[in-house]
Amino acid sequence: MTRRAFITLLGGTAATWPLATRAQQRERMRRIGFLRAAPPPERDLGAFLRGLASRGWVQGRDFVVVTQWGDGNVARLPELAVALVNAGVDIILAEGVVTTRAARAVTTDIPIVMAGGVDPFVGGLVKSLARPGGNVTGFSSAQMDIEGKGLEIFKDMVPGLARVAVLVPRIARNLFASTQEAAAKALGIDLLYIDLPGPEAAGTAMRQAISAGAQGALMRVGPFFSSSQRQAIVDLAAELRLPVMYERRDYIEQGGLTYVPDIADLYRRAAGYVVAILAGANPGDLPIEQPTKFELVLNLKTAKALGLEVPLTLLARADEVIE
Repeated sequence: MTRRAFITLLGGTAATWPLATRAQQRERMRRIGFLRAAPPPERDLGAFLRGLASRGWVQGRDFVVVTQWGDGNVARLPELAVALVNAGVDIILAEGVVTTRAARAVTTDIPIVMAGGVDPFVGGLVKSLARPGGNVTGFSSAQMDIEGKGLEIFKDMVPGLARVAVLVPRIARNLFASTQEAAAKALGIDLLYIDLPGPEAAGTAMRQAISAGAQGALMRVGPFFSSSQRQAIVDLAAELRLPVMYERRDYIEQGGLTYVPDIADLYRRAAGYVVAILAGANPGDLPIEQPTKFELVLNLKTAKALGLEVPLTLLARADEVIE
């Protein structure tokens, strides 16, 4: 998406709605806070805005989005969360558990909708999936089915895949461990966890994985790295001839191997929760929902460079093939 197109998407939603719809004024302009440790998310924010538009909410008339991006620096989350509270937002959209916890630490009054949190029970964010309680609800991106689908696809692509390195920051390991390990065990795959505190450690982590006998790796860094850092990681994996499965589409477009969860769809669905809460729903009564849409994107060029022959059955299942 070009910068001009992104600005048009961000500011031009009102033009797509009939005059009759625009006439249905809200009681007041709502301020939706968007908290994220990563750089600005063009695709995800676009999906969220389209979700609001499909429900008749027009940007600039019914709401404004107040953003706080961390540009990849997780340590800035507390100050960014405080900034949103001081800005007087009516609701906060937060990406992931770490970001949601930062928001929850500074407010128990402002509703928080989590988009794509791996384990919402971490840090006592919710009491249960059915009735989370408190001021937090939203969407979880991890479950046995997702982890199983991803590893199953990886195994189909890499012949004899029996050991997979999980490259993940040590502080986030527990977010993925339970569902990953159960899925791996069912497929006869041994998981090896390797700390990846930041992009500068990617080379060391990948070489450690290879030395430990891993035939592939799962990159669990979410959206925190910038575009240039993602490109450097993808290029390094190609240089080391290490098949890597990423959890975000951005990596695949820059030369990564494959991707499964549709994060943008979670943002689109999050718009429904935001609208419901701003209309008076109690976030504590809205269940934590799990993904319903999966997107399989294969980078055929990368697969060929790694000497991997993608099965025809997998190509037939793919939503998109990058050649």
